[in-house]
Amino acid sequence: MQLRIKIILFAILPLLLALSAIALTIHFQAVSLMKQQREAIEPIYRASKKAELKNYVTLAEQAIAPFYDSDDMDDSKIEKVKDILRRLEFGNDGYFFVNDFHGKILVQPNQQEREGKIQLDRRDANGTLIIQKLIDLAHEGGGFVEYMMEKPSTKKTVPKLAYVIALPKWEWVLGAGIYLDDVDVALEEINTQVSRNIANTMLWIAVISFLGVAAIFLGLMLNIKERTAADDRLREANAELEVQRERIIIARDEERERIRKNLHDGIQSMLAAIKARIEIAIRQLSGIDRKTDSARINLELAKELLTDTFVRLRQIIDDIGIVNPQVGLANELFRHVSHRTADMIPIDIHVTGEVKNLNERVEEVLFLVANEALHNIDKHSGAKKASVRLEGAEHYVKLAISDDGCGFDTTLVNNSSSSHMGLSSMRKRVESVGGSLDIKSSTSGTNVLAIYPIS
Repeated sequence: MQLRIKIILFAILPLLLALSAIALTIHFQAVSLMKQQREAIEPIYRASKKAELKNYVTLAEQAIAPFYDSDDMDDSKIEKVKDILRRLEFGNDGYFFVNDFHGKILVQPNQQEREGKIQLDRRDANGTLIIQKLIDLAHEGGGFVEYMMEKPSTKKTVPKLAYVIALPKWEWVLGAGIYLDDVDVALEEINTQVSRNIANTMLWIAVISFLGVAAIFLGLMLNIKERTAADDRLREANAELEVQRERIIIARDEERERIRKNLHDGIQSMLAAIKARIEIAIRQLSGIDRKTDSARINLELAKELLTDTFVRLRQIIDDIGIVNPQVGLANELFRHVSHRTADMIPIDIHVTGEVKNLNERVEEVLFLVANEALHNIDKHSGAKKASVRLEGAEHYVKLAISDDGCGFDTTLVNNSSSSHMGLSSMRKRVESVGGSLDIKSSTSGTNVLAIYPIS
C-alpha cells in the first residue's frame, strides 16, 4: 500500500470511526427513548380514552335522562329513546349500544339486523361471551371490558374497549366502545415522527461527516503531493538495493558451491583414498605375527579417527547447504539421512506428492531447516527416533521434522547457539523466502513445520 494512502487512511479512519460511534450512540439512544416514550404514553393515552369513553356514556345517559326520570313511559317513548341513542355518534366508528338484562339486543346502530334478538351465547374470536360479560359488569356498577369486534369502517375484526352502565329501572345495559387499533394508529404516528427525527439527525451527521472527511482528504492530498518525488526516489533506491542484495546472494551461493565442491572432490576424495590404503594395510598385517599386532592396532585407531573425520567432513559439506538443482530437494534429503552413522538417532524419511516449481533459494532454505533440526535432535532432544516428512502439492510444499524427545521451552526460540543458527534464525530464513515456520514442543516431543506457498 502506498504511503499516501496509508496517511489518508490513518487520518480519516479514526474520524469516521468516531463519527460512526457517535451516530450509532445517538441512534440507539433515540430508539430507546422512542420505546420509553411509547411505554410512557400508551397507558396515559389509554387512560384518556377510557375517561373519554366514560364521558360519552355519561352524555348519552343525560340525553335520555328526561325519559328515564319520567313515570309516564310507554312503547312509543321507549322507541323514541332508542332512536335518540341510534343517532348519537362520536368519531368515525363510535356508537352507543343497548341490550336488556336478558341478553336481548335493543340498540345496535352498525348492525340493526341484530336488534330484537337474544344473543347471550354470542362469543368473540377469543371465545369471550360478550353480552353476558357486559350484563355482569353492568350489575356490578359498570366498568370497562375488552373484546374482539368487527370495525364498521374497515370490516376487520379488531380489539374493542367498551364501557357499560346499568339502567335498572328499564333493566337495560347502556354502553359505548372505541376500537383499540385507533389507539395503536395514534401511537404509531408518534413513533413515525420520532423515527423521522432520528433519520434527519443521522442525515445531518452524515453530511457533517462527509464535509469533514472531504476537508481532511483535500488537505492531506495537498501535503502528500509534495512527497511524491521523495517516494519515487525511495522506490528507486529500494529497487537498486534489491538488485544488489540478489547479486550478493548469487555471489555467496557461488562461493559456497565452490567450497563445497573443493571439499567434496578434493579433501573428501583424498581422505577416502587414505582410508582405503589403511584398510588394505590392516588386511595385509592381519595374522602375520605378533610383531605386527601393534602396527595393526595403530592402523585400526587411525582408521577410526579417519572415519570420524570423514563423517565430520560430510557434516560440514551438508551444513554448507547447497542443494544440487539436478538432484533436487527430496534426493538431497535422502542422501543426507543415508550418510548418518549408526550411533545417531534413526530417521524415518517419507516423501509424498511431487516437489516442483521451487527455486534454488527455497530448496536451500528448506534443506538448511531439515539439517539444523536434525542436528538439534541429535544434540539436545534425547529422542529414540525422529522423522522427516516432505509433502509436495499444487499450491504448497510442506516440510515436517518431528521427534519423541524431551522437548523444550518454545519461548526461547529467539536464542541462538554458537553451534547452529538457532530456531529464530530458522524462522527468519523461511520467512525471507515467503514461507512460514511453526514450532511446537512438549515433553512428548517436538514438531517443526515449514510451509512454502507456491503461486
